[in-house]
Amino acid sequence: MKKRNSFDEFIYDASCPLPKRSTKEMAELLMNGDIPGYDRKIITNTINEMYETAKLLKDIRQQPKITVFGSARTDENHPDYILCRDFSKQMADLGYMTITGAGPGIMAAGHEGAGVEKSIGVSVELPFEEGANKFVKESDYLITCKYFFTRKLTFIREADAVVLFPGGFGTMDEAFETLTLLHTGRSMPVPLVLMEHEDGKFWEKWMNYVKEGLLDEGTISQDDLYIFRRFHTVEESADYISNFYRRYHSMRYVKDMQVIRLNTPVPKTLLDDLEEEYAEFLGDFGIQTSEALPEEQTEPDIVHLPRLIIKGNKSQPVKLYNFIRSLNREVIFSSTRRQDRDNACDLSPIKHANPRPKREKVLDKKKKE
Repeated sequence: MKKRNSFDEFIYDASCPLPKRSTKEMAELLMNGDIPGYDRKIITNTINEMYETAKLLKDIRQQPKITVFGSARTDENHPDYILCRDFSKQMADLGYMTITGAGPGIMAAGHEGAGVEKSIGVSVELPFEEGANKFVKESDYLITCKYFFTRKLTFIREADAVVLFPGGFGTMDEAFETLTLLHTGRSMPVPLVLMEHEDGKFWEKWMNYVKEGLLDEGTISQDDLYIFRRFHTVEESADYISNFYRRYHSMRYVKDMQVIRLNTPVPKTLLDDLEEEYAEFLGDFGIQTSEALPEEQTEPDIVHLPRLIIKGNKSQPVKLYNFIRSLNREVIFSSTRRQDRDNACDLSPIKHANPRPKREKVLDKKKKE
């Protein structure tokens, strides 16, 4: 794809991405008077919020995290509040921190369960909310954003899993935002859980709408329904999330390749099965086993992990998501059975075998020279 040198060229070819610019170039552009002061203010406020959030969280990047969404109106005696509190406590015991919007209701339940040491609050300025809930007020990881979009970026970018409890417009916005990012491959694959108490019907009604209003109308496909799972218990939800990372660690793109980092190697028999099952998605390249590529040597914290390398069809991100989930197929757990099957499964949540990527790359000496 041809690269354009200016915005004037770009607007005549919307298929071409905007040019990448250095921090210095962007600073000069913001100060050159080409845009109104109102727009400049929005851009600088956005950069400021993203900078402060990155600075706040940079020292806990290797800590696995779950993002919890749900209604601010859920009372502390409601079964969903109790379920969320117990779930967050279970995940804290497994080593996860909990990120919420720092408000009341389900957000408070998530922080109560996680405890102050493992709570992250990303609040937003609203005239009708009093501020952060009492469980996260003393946390070292609390920030208030002006914009919803920078707040949501933090929720998704930092999450190793997303858990949705019943909620209103805000929760629906966050639900469909997460689904859209997973569906289009614009976020890294993470488990997405719909959760409510045993007798709850909220997500059942929501799923009926998705199936009848979207699937039956042909605006989504059957495979898209496997991006999320619905659970009623702490045990199954914790298993689904922790088992997602039982073998899979993380991934990145190197040129036209998807590099899948693993906690443990995949058995040869399973690789053969996956290569056959996902043949259309994988193409002629298939599945290659590998050590860290030369381009990954700047990430010393995970350079020791074994890899799978594929050239999956980038127009099918849901297939990539399903492929990653299939890496655990030889063991029957709640996360390996399909949500439309009711076979028995073991429940044995595990801690992450390795730290998460720091996202801080060591400078490549060759490039420096």
